[in-house]
Amino acid sequence: MFPIIPAASAADSGNEEGIFGFGTTGSATAITNLVSNTGVVGTDVTGVGTTREGLAACEYGGDKGIFGYGNDGTNVSMTNLVSNAGVVTTDVTGVGTVRKYTAACNYGGARDKGIFGYGTIDAGSTAITNLVSNAGVVATDTTGVGTVRGVLAATEYGSDKGIFGYGHESTDTDVTNLVSNVGVVTTDVTGVGTARNSLAACKYGGDKGIFGYGNMYSLTNLVSNVGVVSTDVTGVGTARSRPGACEYGGDKGIFGYGRNASSSKVSMTNLVSNVGVVTTDVTGVGTARSDIAACSFN
Repeated sequence: MFPIIPAASAADSGNEEGIFGFGTTGSATAITNLVSNTGVVGTDVTGVGTTREGLAACEYGGDKGIFGYGNDGTNVSMTNLVSNAGVVTTDVTGVGTVRKYTAACNYGGARDKGIFGYGTIDAGSTAITNLVSNAGVVATDTTGVGTVRGVLAATEYGSDKGIFGYGHESTDTDVTNLVSNVGVVTTDVTGVGTARNSLAACKYGGDKGIFGYGNMYSLTNLVSNVGVVSTDVTGVGTARSRPGACEYGGDKGIFGYGRNASSSKVSMTNLVSNVGVVTTDVTGVGTARSDIAACSFN
């Protein structure tokens, strides 16, 4: 008699390590900082690829990552792949509409695909999306769904879905847009929590997500495993805007870097437990900067 092998749980562990990359110190950079499986941020790694800020990043292929879009003095669509050892590749020719302040997250039954969405273009904002295959290939533009906006955030939730949330066009918003397990974006979901922009988001707990910081707040909003966003959770740590966030340790998260209320760039981090509790500031490592992106790998 053969043993019964249980199906994968919706809360199966995710990736063990993470990477913060690119951003601005006042000038755009391409440096990266790796995050260990215990949430320890490494010292600066010499940058690879075009220096830029206002980009996004997500996982693909189950254990790899991709940085994409941003601004290097002008909006771009180029990407840089991240290997399962955290090594960033040189520029890959961009696909899709050039833009900055976009967001990105993972989706798909094998958690092996990604999506870039929304962002700021030369004449305002957009809602277009670009899918990322399990080999890291970015697709051409998909017609946008929902409120056009930039400086938003995105994260995975459940075992195979994603969510875009918050952002700014003519005013701040708290609307969200869910992403199905085949990369289809839904119409606007009525927002919950404080409307804001310039925040970050990541997965935690294996199947949940968290939006945090932005607009000089430190508050957070948890995302359930069915994509429901909770009301504001009192903030912990330094209020700031334009940080990055990613998963680490299989079921935890980390927010890092950004710009504080005095407009100074910072490098501190705040860990997120596997039940979504954010810790106080951890002394920063690496070059202080904002407008950064982050994703997990391995």
